[in-house]
Amino acid sequence: MKEQSERTPKGSVDDAKEAVAELRAALERAGITLPSLGLDAVTCAAEPPRPLVELGRCTVETARRLAAALPEEGGRS
Repeated sequence: MKEQSERTPKGSVDDAKEAVAELRAALERAGITLPSLGLDAVTCAAEPPRPLVELGRCTVETARRLAAALPEEGGRS
């Protein structure tokens, strides 16, 4: 993952694209694919852009795999 100083401005469309790529890679490492993962076009078109990441739909199996990949409640330190 890049340091924030090496990234594009926080909240920009380019920053959002980087975040999507990072999330896609992390999910792939966990064996999870979200087919609709991407940027919400409407929020990218606003002035100024306020991009949101669209996670989209997934199968029940994928939802369960995603839930299993996340830490248990209280697992964060």
